[in-house]
Parts: sequence; structure tokens; C-alpha cells
Amino acid sequence: MEKVWLKSYPKGVPAEIDPDAFSSINDIFDQSVVHYAERPAFTNFGKSISFAELDEHCRAFAAYLEKRVGLKKGDRIAIMMPNLLQYPVALFGALRAGLTVVNTNPLYTTRELQHQLSDAGASTILILENFAHVLESCIDETPVKNVIVTRMGDMLPPLKGAIINLVVKYVKRLVPGYHLPGAIAFKSVLEEGKTLNLTPVKVDADDIAFLQYTGGTTGVSKGAMLTHRNVVANVEQAAAWLAPFTPKDQHDLVITALPLYHIFSLTANCIYFMHIGGENLLITNPRDMKGFVKELSGRQFSVITGVNTLYNGLLNTSGFNNLDFSNLRIALGGGMAVQRSVAERWKSVTGTTLIEAYGLTETSPGVSMNPLDLEKFSGNIGLPLPSTQVCVRDENKEELGFNEPGELCVRGPQVMKGYWQRPEETARSMDSEGWFYTGDMATIDEKGFVRIVDRKKDMILVSGFNVYPNELEDVVAHHPDVLEVGAIGVPDETSGEVVKLVVVKKNPGLTEEQLTEYCRKNLTNYKRPRYITFASELPKSNVGKILRRELREQYGSPDS
Repeated sequence: MEKVWLKSYPKGVPAEIDPDAFSSINDIFDQSVVHYAERPAFTNFGKSISFAELDEHCRAFAAYLEKRVGLKKGDRIAIMMPNLLQYPVALFGALRAGLTVVNTNPLYTTRELQHQLSDAGASTILILENFAHVLESCIDETPVKNVIVTRMGDMLPPLKGAIINLVVKYVKRLVPGYHLPGAIAFKSVLEEGKTLNLTPVKVDADDIAFLQYTGGTTGVSKGAMLTHRNVVANVEQAAAWLAPFTPKDQHDLVITALPLYHIFSLTANCIYFMHIGGENLLITNPRDMKGFVKELSGRQFSVITGVNTLYNGLLNTSGFNNLDFSNLRIALGGGMAVQRSVAERWKSVTGTTLIEAYGLTETSPGVSMNPLDLEKFSGNIGLPLPSTQVCVRDENKEELGFNEPGELCVRGPQVMKGYWQRPEETARSMDSEGWFYTGDMATIDEKGFVRIVDRKKDMILVSGFNVYPNELEDVVAHHPDVLEVGAIGVPDETSGEVVKLVVVKKNPGLTEEQLTEYCRKNLTNYKRPRYITFASELPKSNVGKILRRELREQYGSPDS
């Protein structure tokens, strides 16, 4: 299977890229803000900031972290917010200061936030005030010493920003009370940072840019160490793949609804399109589909990225059919499987093929993508990107032939350095030759197209987010009235899958309502069970291990 996919490459796409074309993400950023200085870089709530303004804000943020907070190269900073203008400012500012960014889901519960901050050793966090109460409840059990708090409207014009902040806090009541002594206001950070001189920090290709947290193939959330070289390589791979389909010096308006803390949106939208001078239209709350469609109204956007549920939601929202799709040339689906029915409807409404790609947190994330000139949905996840090798292997790690299902393995410059402070986990998922074992079952055909035939045995994929049964079971098992618990995914039209718990009671009086409330307090929304079934026992092996396949066979539908 010696790179058969190269014969299927679109015209103009090279077999290899140079992962050292840029010395770091900072190098890409520095060139882009000069080359595209006057162009809008990011837009949110009707406010745009140019590449030159982004550069100025990032420099101020970096200078403050360096001179006032005293952060040094390699220190970890967590960023916890939805899509706001503050995010790219903090992201590129932190990288410029030589720091490692720890992207943090703003929907985390106290337990989840405490684990991530502690595991990463994050000494500093930038957090939207809406979620500051969660930080307050665990900060004493974390290494966090410096807290920067921002409000929704902080980067908007003064009057508009003040109105939005008042509405969010006092009308919609989205800011629970909190007490974080010594917390610094984001606006003050930028104001003071502009008066400080930034001492340049030399950032090398092998320095860690991100600790991107994932469950990997099993267990507790852990940080994938993505180096600057990993991300630069993936950006260059995307550039090589898209270049033949991108007009020279194209000014793309990119719809960015997936949160920038998600690896797909982080690399594809925030960094790649910044690299080529695109404008990211940041959607802060894509769950508000009516508001989302209203935001798109009157805009001639050329690119949109998202997961299957996002596309399905748009298609089922009034007014979407009436938008202007005349400039739309790229619709990219990833994060979860794209459903054929959604892809076909998308094509009929917009006239653009929904292109499916595949990636993982551990691969920065892009592994494969379908050609952009694909006329109709294929069900494949595409061809391996330039400088990427793939193969499928059996349980004995022997390579299989064409159309034989096995575990998909990936090797390339975008594959992570390993898991943060988890050498054993790293050794389990990566071999000495640099192959990463994805845990996904796939086939590769004679033309090099890859198809996922089954996903990781146990993972549940809810709207593009990985949910791991081990974590859920560990949390629920702590309930005093639970004897045993098994977690599985069941099909759902909206989310692809949702969580179902099969519970053996310790206390016969335990109710579904009590367990639901317990999960609400201890699990992020997308991890919470939609269905709970009580059973007398769980299927197990002779050594007591829960047999998940049998669990799915018995309880794998909502009503079983």
C-alpha cells in the first residue's frame, strides 16, 4: 500500500510539504499581520479588528504577561471562553510570549476544570466572567495564581460593549456571583500592556504550543502535546490541499461557529485562515440557530466549517434557505461523521458539496480530506494529506491489505509529541517508528481513499465531542446508591449519539431523577446521560470486565 493515494491527488497538490517552512506559529502570525495589515482578521458582534490591530493587542497582552505577571517561556496559561474577539488576542499573545496554551472548555464542571488545570500545571487563566464561579469553587486545589477576567463586550465599542455586558449580567442573568480576590480585568491588561516593552522570546519548532486535552483512546482526560512544528505542518498540509481551489490572494469570509478551543476550529479556522489573510466571523452562541442564521444574513461568506449537527441544525432553521450562497466554495465537515442525508440536503440547498475530512486532537488535527472538487458526498474521509502516511493493522499490529478493516494508524509531522506527563499512555498509542494508533477501525481502497467502518470501541461522539465511558462510569460510581454502571452511546438524530447509562442499584430507592441531578452537577452538558436504564446486573467477562459490546447489543437503543 505504498502511498497509492498519491495517484488520486487533485492536480496541483504536492506529495510532500515542508514542515519547517515556518519556524513557529509566531512566524506565520508575524508574516500575516504585516502582509494583510489592513484586512479584517476577526469579526464578532458586528465589530471587526484588522490584522494590524490584532498585532497591537497581542503584543500588549504578551508584554503584560511577561512584565507584570512574570510568566516565562514554557509556562502554561489556560484560556476559558467561547468565540469572542478576546480569544485570538489571548491565543497569539500567549504564544508570542513563549507560553503553552491550555484550551479549556467553558462548560466544564468544577471537577473537570480542577483536573485540567492541575494536570497541566497552569499558573494563569483568562476566563469569561460567566464561568468565573466555577473557577472560584476549585481554584484553591489548582496551581492557578493569576486570574484575568473578561466580559462579553470587552473588545467592542464602548457603548455597545457596556450595553451587552449589562444585558448579559442583569437581564439574561448569565453571570453567577463569584469572588476571586486579585483577579485582573482583561481591559486593564491591554491598557497597561500597551505601555510596556515586550522582550522578544525565541520560540523553537519543538516547543509545545498547546496542551490540547482529550480522552485519547481511553480513560481520563489528558493533554496532547502539540508542538509549533506539529501545527505549522498541519497548516502547510491544509494550504497545499486547498491551494489549487483557492484564487490567489483570496479574501475569504470564514464562518467560525465551532469553538476555537476545539482543535478543528483552532487549526483550520483560527490559524490556517489567518495564515492566508481570511476573515473569521466568530459565532459566540451557535446553539441559537435563529440568531446564527440572522448573523449570516446579508453576508457573502465563502467558507464554513462545522460538525454534522451544525449543518443539520442550519438546514432545519427558518430563513437559512434564503441566504446568499453565491460565494460559498468550501463547506468542510469534521469532528464527527457527516450523515449522507445531511450532505445531500446541503448540496441541494447551497449548491456546494459538503466535504468530509478526518482528524484527531493528537494529529493537530488533520489526517485526511476529500478533494474539494468532489461532486457529491462519498462517505469516505478522503485521502491522506501531503507528508502523511496511513495504514490499517490487525490486533497483532500486522499491516492489512486493501479493503480489509483494521485499526487506522497515522504517521506524519502533524502527529503529537506525546501525552503530557504520561509516558505509559504515549507508549500505548505510539510506536517507536512514529505511528499513532487511532483506535478507529477503517479500510483503505485501491485508490487510497479511507473509510471509517467503526469508531473507537467505547467512545461516544456527541455533536463532535468525545465522551469516554470510563470517565462517566467513574463519576457515576461515586454515587452512594450506585452499585455498578456501564455507559454507552445510543443513536440520536440531533447529536449523532447521546449517552445512555445502564445502572445496577445499591439502594433500591434510587430514582432516575436523582441520578440525573447528580450527573448535572458533575458532568458537562454533552456528557450527561439522556437515558438511564436500571438493570439487575451488567454483562461481564470472566475477570469481571464489563463487556461493552454485549452492553450495546442489549441496551443500544433509547427504549431498550
